[in-house]
Amino acid sequence: MADLPIVGAQLSVLDLDRHRDWLFEKNRDLELPEFCLGDILAAPQPFIDMAKAKLDGWSGRLGIHGPFAGFELDVKDKDIRTVVQTRLEQALDVCAALEARQMVIHSPYDGWDACNLDNAPADRKRRVAAVLDTLAPALKRAEALGVEMVMENIKDTDPRDRAEVVAAADSPALRLSVDTGHAHWAHWVCGAPPADRYIASAGAGLGHVHLQDTDGYADRHWAIGQGNIVWHAIFAALKQVRATPHLIVEINDFDRVEDSVAHLEALGLAQ
Repeated sequence: MADLPIVGAQLSVLDLDRHRDWLFEKNRDLELPEFCLGDILAAPQPFIDMAKAKLDGWSGRLGIHGPFAGFELDVKDKDIRTVVQTRLEQALDVCAALEARQMVIHSPYDGWDACNLDNAPADRKRRVAAVLDTLAPALKRAEALGVEMVMENIKDTDPRDRAEVVAAADSPALRLSVDTGHAHWAHWVCGAPPADRYIASAGAGLGHVHLQDTDGYADRHWAIGQGNIVWHAIFAALKQVRATPHLIVEINDFDRVEDSVAHLEALGLAQ
């Protein structure tokens, strides 16, 4: 048991009290989701203050979910890019205030790209350049803060696309994230590799994993054990990568977070 990976969770600041003992007993990884919202990023201090008070005495690894709504990171319109960069800067302000070490950002790739990224010889490079142009100010600041931005697969059908961005950035402030449910959907619906292959493909670049269950039809964010993801394969892949990613249960029902980890424990996979 002692050598099994310790799994944490995404929990709202407002839900921290209910899970305090569970979170504190093993200093589990924690991700705060509130700061993905533009309205909260515009006035984050009440949530920052609540989080600091509720996490006093906890020494786990803290991350936040960064902004994503209404934009993609490969935005080409320079005026809109400025808005995206402002949102990322606001989220990094939160990381600085909370001493968070990670921020989740969303991949802009999807199934259309699998067929169209190579229509012209330079199209793939242009796409990578657009993402890095958008991220450039945030990457520079994240490096100074010691924050990792982790790029999560959303509608991606080829895990190599995000890896190409991370390789081109060549920065300790940009790493890979795998969401098991998103990968499982892409596998079932789009013919992408299974979720464990997304993890294996990330290798040493893996900094973060969202653990959620689904049936492969939609982005369910069910408690672990409610869907049909093969968890033994997921944790076998995690064991093989040369990384220590934040392991975050990300489900819709915060009441089932502890049940989800108990399910993994009963399978002999995690604690």
